[in-house]
Amino acid sequence: MVIVKKYGGTSVETPEKILKIAEKIALSKDEGNDVVVVVSAMGKTTNYLIDLLHKVNDEPSPREYDMIVSTGEQISIALLASALSKLGKKAISLTGFQAGIDTDSTHSRAKLKRVYRGTLRSILDEGKIPVVAGFQGISPSGEITTLGRGGSDTTAVAIAYALDADVCEIFTDVDGVYAADPRYVESPKHIDRISYDEMIEMAAHGAKVLHLRAVELARRYKVPLVVKHAHENGTGTKIEGMNDMEEPVVRALTVDENIVKIVVEGVPDEPGIAAKIFEKLASRHLALDMIVQSMHKEKKNDVAFTVANDDFSEAIQAIKEVKDEVKAENVHFDEEIAKVSIVGVNILGSSEIIHAMFSSIADVGANIDMISSSNSRISCLVPKNKIKEVAKSIARSFNLATNGYVNDD
Repeated sequence: MVIVKKYGGTSVETPEKILKIAEKIALSKDEGNDVVVVVSAMGKTTNYLIDLLHKVNDEPSPREYDMIVSTGEQISIALLASALSKLGKKAISLTGFQAGIDTDSTHSRAKLKRVYRGTLRSILDEGKIPVVAGFQGISPSGEITTLGRGGSDTTAVAIAYALDADVCEIFTDVDGVYAADPRYVESPKHIDRISYDEMIEMAAHGAKVLHLRAVELARRYKVPLVVKHAHENGTGTKIEGMNDMEEPVVRALTVDENIVKIVVEGVPDEPGIAAKIFEKLASRHLALDMIVQSMHKEKKNDVAFTVANDDFSEAIQAIKEVKDEVKAENVHFDEEIAKVSIVGVNILGSSEIIHAMFSSIADVGANIDMISSSNSRISCLVPKNKIKEVAKSIARSFNLATNGYVNDD
């Protein structure tokens, strides 16, 4: 088999953990597999590097940001390749550039263009184990770029597709995907298998187990994905195509507290106003969510949307730049909100599920600020100080904890 194994930062945060991982990789190689390994930076190394950069410049250029944060993965790959060599395995560490990973020119959130399989295929044919730096690539002009936080997952999936791998294994600090975050719901149920579409919705709306772009890429090219615990034996979770004709079932809930709502108030109800607002946001390559336009008196509209906390300063600056052009009366933002979502195939088609979600939120006295949905997801904005109560109430309604029990403490 051709297997791509990706290890996250917590999996390689100490030399001891790196040695344990090396033993498991060596075992897989001994079983006759061709193995490619993708790793993230050790533990909190990326955060340390970002803090270090900000100590010398509060507003560093995106180029220098990518230059420094990309070094974290280089430490990991050198250590892991050395650990494998100690175990008698031929291993070689590769930066994104050396592995043939091409991206566009956007710093800090670059998009993959292609992976040249020739280099990796040649290394595998020599019986070696390539250990590739995740999260990074090279732009057309030869600049180091990074894919955004969590981008090592995307690197692994792209390599798996390029090599036509039998499976891409994502190793983390939990044994697969769970029906809820244990910080909000005690003892959530383990999910043995989940569809690409459901996993995309979870990743997009608060679940941290997988990078959104990685799952989107896996779905597009039908790359088999498995999420496993890095240091414990377990069944993990298979992410695959599933029959979308199945009955609507709520499979999971997600929570995202790292968002801000921005409202552009009192814009004229005229064609092209929304286009002008979102053109300015698009120019900054910002990810937006939960877009709602509501009409008020005198042909005035409010346009509201949410962004991630990390993108808030850029988003609000973009809106201020376009405020006068769209004749907005005011710009308002709210940081005291959180998003709760339920995920499951075809759930939007079930009025019973929709009613149960809204009733669960009402049962704890929380008001719904905004609602958005897709075929596989329903999301609501609620007050941040109510989010834990809301999550527990929804988990009860849809039996998402083991034995249906949710701790109220």
